[in-house]
Amino acid sequence: MRATVMRADLERLGRYDEHRVRQRLRDSFSPQYTSIIMVDRELAGCVTVRPAEDRQWLEHFYLAPHWQGRGLGSAVLRTVLERTDAQGVTVGLNVLQGSAARRLYERHGFVLEAQDPIDVFMVRPPGASTAAES
Repeated sequence: MRATVMRADLERLGRYDEHRVRQRLRDSFSPQYTSIIMVDRELAGCVTVRPAEDRQWLEHFYLAPHWQGRGLGSAVLRTVLERTDAQGVTVGLNVLQGSAARRLYERHGFVLEAQDPIDVFMVRPPGASTAAES
């Protein structure tokens, strides 16, 4: 699913390599912190929220293309953030430059922390207001 979801953005950035996309997932996959997203007994996606230094790290958040743009990503992200807010922890993530997913994260209170030519690193302190709540 990762290769399918990320392919267009990685190709746009000149960084798509099927083997590397799959290997990066294998190298960083944390099954104990990963939740599978099911809709009507269909695999719709997954999300990982793992502890890292001074924050929780949101990664491997993928939705099958036909589930994107239908509110499922917002619902999943809202659930994740309610949990991290209750724990009082900051959440960090990175998203590819130019990815439409950045708008989703911004709507949920994430702000720019750093960036490079490929990645945008974002952070959300606990209890940050979101456009989704307004």
